Amino acid sequence: MRPTRQASLRALAKINLDLRVLHARPDGYHEIRTIFQTISLADIIDVVFTPARETSIQIDGDIDIPDNLIAKAATLVLDAMRVTAAVEFRLRKRIPMGAGLGGGSSDAAAVLLALPALAGRRLALTGLMELAAELGSDVPFFLLGGAAVALGRGTELYPLPDPPARRGLLIAPAVHVSTPAAYRALTPRLTTESQQNKIVSFQSQAWGDFGNGDGEGSVNDFETVVFEQFPQLAALRQGLAKLGANPAMMTGSGSALFGLFRTHEQVKRAAKSFVDERVFPISLVGRGRYRQLWWRTLRPYIEEKSWPPLSRSGR
Repeated sequence: MRPTRQASLRALAKINLDLRVLHARPDGYHEIRTIFQTISLADIIDVVFTPARETSIQIDGDIDIPDNLIAKAATLVLDAMRVTAAVEFRLRKRIPMGAGLGGGSSDAAAVLLALPALAGRRLALTGLMELAAELGSDVPFFLLGGAAVALGRGTELYPLPDPPARRGLLIAPAVHVSTPAAYRALTPRLTTESQQNKIVSFQSQAWGDFGNGDGEGSVNDFETVVFEQFPQLAALRQGLAKLGANPAMMTGSGSALFGLFRTHEQVKRAAKSFVDERVFPISLVGRGRYRQLWWRTLRPYIEEKSWPPLSRSGR
């Protein structure tokens, strides 16, 4: 029997550099157009994998998370590989929960990427993507990282070139925004005319302004309804913009906001202006850097520079 294997995983957060909601879909989701971007803020997941006759999954951490996606992801990928094992996770939660940063989704994707390597098995990207889509709309993106256009309910992904290196500040207010409630409030405002305008302007953003590294034209449709309910979030965004952030906007359905700056000095100055809030200095993490992170993490177990990371001894 193979010996115990272990790794310490970094599950990166994401921000939405643009987010348009078009209409409700027959499957209960909404049709969206968005640009996902991985950032440096990350959860840490320590995993210990031991082959066993029966599968057991244990999760310890600094906070208790009901319905944890880590366990669901582990069960799915072990079943897909037809592997039984004792898997122990320790989660050090750094990404604020329920803030539009995709922390739970990133944790799940990290498990999908790591367990095949630790188990000495290989799963193709297509198989991993199918498992990820079962877990949540944001999960497939975290199998890829960098910058990507997401369509449909967020699972149809197309890579974008990495934008220029940017530093920023993330603000995570002590405000909970219900995503289902935000969609309910937004849906009556989604007209056929607005859908066409959004598609045209989103195309322009993805092809033009985004690649230039500035935030002109960036939109998050949820800001309209969320800021009506929580005007303090609008004030925080305005504060970021006044300090020179471009773009300054909310991510996902909130409540986290971010601002991207040109210099490290601007980030430091902005952080001092929000002393009553939870703030995190961040940087954008491109696809190349994202892959390097995973290759370093799983180096003892994988082939060099394969994606997804492939076990060197697997089948």
